[in-house]
Amino acid sequence: MSHLLHLDSSARSASFSRELSARFAGAWRAANPGAAYTYRDLAADPVPPIGQAWTEICDALLQAGITDPDGYASVVKTPEQREAWAVIEPLLAELLAADVVLIGAPMYNFSIPATLKLWIDQVTFPKMSLAGKAFVVAGARGGTYLPGTPREPVDHHERYLRDFFAGHYDVRDVTFLHSELTNALVDPRLSPRDADRIASREQALLGAEKAGRGV
Repeated sequence: MSHLLHLDSSARSASFSRELSARFAGAWRAANPGAAYTYRDLAADPVPPIGQAWTEICDALLQAGITDPDGYASVVKTPEQREAWAVIEPLLAELLAADVVLIGAPMYNFSIPATLKLWIDQVTFPKMSLAGKAFVVAGARGGTYLPGTPREPVDHHERYLRDFFAGHYDVRDVTFLHSELTNALVDPRLSPRDADRIASREQALLGAEKAGRGV
């Protein structure tokens, strides 16, 4: 049975990235009746940062040559490591169970929200592979970072996630949906671009609907 893991990370309760991720999730669930669905709000229920015990678990996995997640728990020994594993285990189980991972991720300061980075750190271990899973990122940007725009070189949002999924998870099946120029709603300097903002949002919502039906 198919399984969708849906994460949101925006600090805003009503945000463009949440709107996009909800549109994809709704279309996916309609196209996959009866499929499993797991939702986690990383902003409302933040994941704690990794600590010393997490690093010890990583080191032990490297030393033992363990790359299969089924073997991760075997290196957990100390009370501190067991405490760290109690945080890791449910997050990792959700990720491993999913066929499709949907991430609502606005751009903050040219990159991803800290809430999302905390989750990534907790569920990423040496030489793990999630090949075969599909990842979908529902993003929102205050400006525009499209190819050929002046700010393209400082897009450490999509570029970081593409590099991360490929380099750490061996996943290249990634769909990005972006609603751009969202700050045109509040920034007078961008208000002349409001028509572009509206067009970008509509295009992203249509893309989310189509991708949700087809993934």
